Amino acid sequence: MQATEKAKATHERQRRYDLDWLRVLAVLLLLYFHTAAIFYQGELGEFYIQNAQTSLVMHGLILFVHQWHMPLLFLVSGAGTWFALSVRTLKQYLQERCQRLLVPFVFGTLVLIPPQVYLRLLNRSTAHASYFQFYPQFFHGIRPHGNFEWGHLWFLVYLFSFSLVTLPLLFYLRKPEAKVRLALAGWIEKPGAILLFALPLAVLEGTLRPHWLGFQNLYDDWANFCVYLLYFVYGYLLCSDDRFSQAIDKHLSIASGLAVLCMGILLSLWQAGSIPDRGYSPLYVLYQCFRGCNAWFWVVTLLGLGRKYLHRNSQLLQYANEAAYPFYLLHQTVLVLLAFYVVRWNFSVPTKFWLLSTASFGATIALYEGLIRHFNIPRWLFGLKPLRR
Repeated sequence: MQATEKAKATHERQRRYDLDWLRVLAVLLLLYFHTAAIFYQGELGEFYIQNAQTSLVMHGLILFVHQWHMPLLFLVSGAGTWFALSVRTLKQYLQERCQRLLVPFVFGTLVLIPPQVYLRLLNRSTAHASYFQFYPQFFHGIRPHGNFEWGHLWFLVYLFSFSLVTLPLLFYLRKPEAKVRLALAGWIEKPGAILLFALPLAVLEGTLRPHWLGFQNLYDDWANFCVYLLYFVYGYLLCSDDRFSQAIDKHLSIASGLAVLCMGILLSLWQAGSIPDRGYSPLYVLYQCFRGCNAWFWVVTLLGLGRKYLHRNSQLLQYANEAAYPFYLLHQTVLVLLAFYVVRWNFSVPTKFWLLSTASFGATIALYEGLIRHFNIPRWLFGLKPLRR
């Protein structure tokens, strides 16, 4: 008992508030990313509701954020796993993963995703029944050949899968004598070594992305699965030894310079319509390798900026830390519902964007406060710990 309390006290002292802030801000950014998707049409696919008028600015925002946003979230999740395993047994960890990820995933897929699919079909005039008449049809076939999907909740089932398949590696890396971790921690002190972590990501992007462009169905999405799995392990490693964080601090300037340069090149290619055709051609493989490096440079930059400016606790962070997860689960359903009506209004794109994002933010927070935060059954369904009476 004393050992457990001591471990918890150490865990609290070591808490990385910068990573908490990055997770919260990344979840908040999802709302604005998905709002921008309403005004975007391109190779990344169509959102549930599409505005008749698109926007070049929204297009640029989607392409920019898409490069590094999910890699950052998976890396932060891997980092959180390091701290979770420091205060939990294997059984406690598996129970926590099921309650935290699997329960909200199942609940959300059955309750939060069907309204989005129904409104998408209704918006395209392919659904004429009421929602309750439509609901059984949600289970007819798997998208894109049917209606069933898990929408934005794909992140949960991927993270749950990563938490299970990496367990042997995670427990090995926790050992004080783990040679791989010690060797990497020693190597990372060399100049530029932290930037070379981009190379395995570039190889994965170049070899897998030409075939698996990215439809998050878990069973046929090997590019996303392998790339995000590696980010998850990277996040776990980065918290295992202070030398990884010190390397990020030392290379912040060069990483940020490379990030801006690479993103500028990518945006220029997109703007000029010079992206190579998809396939296993040398140019397209090189393009995907370049994307892999660019994403890592941005993740290192954001981690470095977080360590420099965000490593502080506050009441706002304490509130946002808990609210972020229900916010993530709810925000897209709220946004799609509001967008179904707002896209029909005769307003400009910027007006619709700010109206939708602001209204969705307020409505999502109101739902969290009114229906989830203070009640234990909704808290359990949304992956939160029960309140202590």
